[in-house]
Amino acid sequence: MNSSSRQRRLTAAALTALAVTVTATACSSGSGSTGTENAGRSTYTIWDPYPQFDKASDWAKLLDRCGTKAGVQIKRTGFDTSDLGNKTLLAAQQGNSPDVLIVDNPVVSTLAEAGVLTTTADTKLDTSKVDPNLLAAGQSGGETYGTPVGANTLALYYNKKVLKQAGVDVTSVKDWTSLTAALAKVKKAGKKGITFSAIGTEEGSFQFLPWFWGSGAKLTELDSAQAVSALSLWKDWLKQGYAPNSVLNNTQTTSWQEFATGDYAFSENGTWQLANAKKAGLDYGVLPIPGVNGGTAAAPTGGEFVTVPVQKDTARYATSQKLATCLTSTANLFETDTTLSYVAPTSAVQDKQVAANPDLKPWVEAVKSAKGRTSDNLGTKYPKISEQLWKAVQSALSGSTSPKDALTSAQAAAK
Repeated sequence: MNSSSRQRRLTAAALTALAVTVTATACSSGSGSTGTENAGRSTYTIWDPYPQFDKASDWAKLLDRCGTKAGVQIKRTGFDTSDLGNKTLLAAQQGNSPDVLIVDNPVVSTLAEAGVLTTTADTKLDTSKVDPNLLAAGQSGGETYGTPVGANTLALYYNKKVLKQAGVDVTSVKDWTSLTAALAKVKKAGKKGITFSAIGTEEGSFQFLPWFWGSGAKLTELDSAQAVSALSLWKDWLKQGYAPNSVLNNTQTTSWQEFATGDYAFSENGTWQLANAKKAGLDYGVLPIPGVNGGTAAAPTGGEFVTVPVQKDTARYATSQKLATCLTSTANLFETDTTLSYVAPTSAVQDKQVAANPDLKPWVEAVKSAKGRTSDNLGTKYPKISEQLWKAVQSALSGSTSPKDALTSAQAAAK
């Protein structure tokens, strides 16, 4: 395509990127860079959303090892997750994109549609071992743009002590009816039921999606009967006192803090809270979020993709492909995903993770059933749909309108 056409696409995409709010994960904020000066080798740049890892970290050392293996010098910069998408768009406009970009999965479709990223067909990057449901988060228009470095998702943490006091056998919780019955018993025993985040941001949509998808609803039909049943479930939990009104303002962090008090039976949260769960000293377990009639509901995937941005000098792609392959190899994924508290995107490494840490078994099950937010070829349509979804959740839970009316309005606005 000609440069002026690509420039227009980049400008339009920048506006979309501003609407894509990244869900909080284990990454901290800040910025930093690692790398040394060119020592007679070509320099390749890598941008990632892990500023918490400095040049002495295992992550930075892995990047350098992959560079050495590919015969190049690595210049790495770690950006805050929320800044990385827009900085990448600006770099593309200026013609100085990084050689390898590691970016949050919902942003991939935005960058792809802007013409910023190469496809795996362009770079010959092998994705054959990646779980298809995780790879889908990086697909748009029938093309694949990169490969996942790992994934996190949501499940239900439960407090064994609270459930025991309430006479609840956690193995009986298999669907929405049995979960609600368990919450009723917990409340009757004088304890608190379930806490989650329903805040009016992408975080709220992220937490609602397992229930939305678990009802059988589709993001292209926000006002379906299934969608109404999912929002009605949350609404009824608040009405019955099984969930606190604080969920309207809860982030995933403040929701976790409520669970950490030891008063709640359940908390919807992610893999990134595993270390905090152990730190809190709770006797806890993890249960995949159930679908309306049983089974595991699809929860949204978090985590990043390793991508290769478009370069004027296409001869660079061969080395970029070597770097991306090294970073996502079976040999390296175990160490990387352990560091990031992610579940690996391939079965071979998932099995290795569970063997090393049996606590990850329910998380692997949840990730295998998970779904990308931009999957189903939604691409850049997702941010607008998500915004209307969280607004509907807020409207219904606050009591300003019914779940049905809230979702009817959401669907009309999303169109």
